[in-house]
Amino acid sequence: MKGNEAIAEAAIRAGAEGYFCYPITPQSEVAEYLTKRMPEVGGVFLQGESEVAVGNMLFGAASTGKRVFTTSSSPGISLMQESISYMAGAHLPAVLVNIMRGGPGLGGILPAQSDYFQAVKGGGHGDYRLLVLAPSTVQEAVDLMMLSFDLADKYRNPVMMIGDGMIGQMMEAVEFPEEKEIKRNNPDESDWAVNGAKDRKPRIIKSLFLDPHQLEDNSWLLDDKYEQMKREEVRYELYKVNAKNKLLIVSYGTMARICQTVIDELESEGISVGLFRPITLYPYPMKELKKEAVKKNIKTVLTVEMSTAQMLEDVERSILGKKQIEFFGRTGGIVPTPDEVKSKVLELIKPKKKAKTSEKKKRGKNVK
Repeated sequence: MKGNEAIAEAAIRAGAEGYFCYPITPQSEVAEYLTKRMPEVGGVFLQGESEVAVGNMLFGAASTGKRVFTTSSSPGISLMQESISYMAGAHLPAVLVNIMRGGPGLGGILPAQSDYFQAVKGGGHGDYRLLVLAPSTVQEAVDLMMLSFDLADKYRNPVMMIGDGMIGQMMEAVEFPEEKEIKRNNPDESDWAVNGAKDRKPRIIKSLFLDPHQLEDNSWLLDDKYEQMKREEVRYELYKVNAKNKLLIVSYGTMARICQTVIDELESEGISVGLFRPITLYPYPMKELKKEAVKKNIKTVLTVEMSTAQMLEDVERSILGKKQIEFFGRTGGIVPTPDEVKSKVLELIKPKKKAKTSEKKKRGKNVK
């Protein structure tokens, strides 16, 4: 299946009952696919008049306790930031997918990873976080999409899955879990959802707290959830990491696949390089990265991204100056080639020796 269509089908099988969207390249196939599939399962498909409207539709639908989600790309996600902050502040579960394109501004429609800050640092206002997942294959996009709904419910918090335009447009073989009863949330069993106060007191879902002490209490309550995420939800993958490595690459998403190709080529040439791939970008696997990076055999850590060194900041925070850290990246929708990454790795492993200066020139008075 094409990545976008696989993501859409995964949401259906995860029990999504509401999808709200506004078309934007390179993820519009999600909406196209769901115009047919969502009615088949009795769900709601609604195209809003803008991404701002979609964000508020998502807030309202999430308040009913049903599984709901949206998909968009870069500038579209930017327009939803206010409502994303509102959902986090109101403790609402929802799933958001960002199939990233080049920016800033309208940028272009080609793949990029330059929304990292927006996703993991909190693109909107206030003290809030999203749990952020980053697949590297279409199969993993299916698996993480289904997981996202479970995590959103577990923490009553928005969850974002990010992938660049390549993962949305590429076509790969996928397997869905064996047919089983699709999980549906039952709002009648909820102690927070607003589904009609027939036999109970009314409930109010809000993110507005005019009393500063109440607002602070809510912020610390949110922070407790984020600390729990750090304890329970860190995910990462190691690729050919061993005691022979002199260099460790850190990369995520489809960029990590390009790095795997480089590592395989170098291995055939007798050069050992490992890969640390974060799967959760928040919470970031800092302790786990530090453990691998500070080993004696590792001389250099190389961060490879399709951005101007956004994830590099988290890599630096993880390693805390204990190893030399280098960066290589392309941006604007340009995907680094394996040869470009390989050249950078070889430059770091086998630096060119400077020509020796003769003893006569060393001692010359005019030599600076």
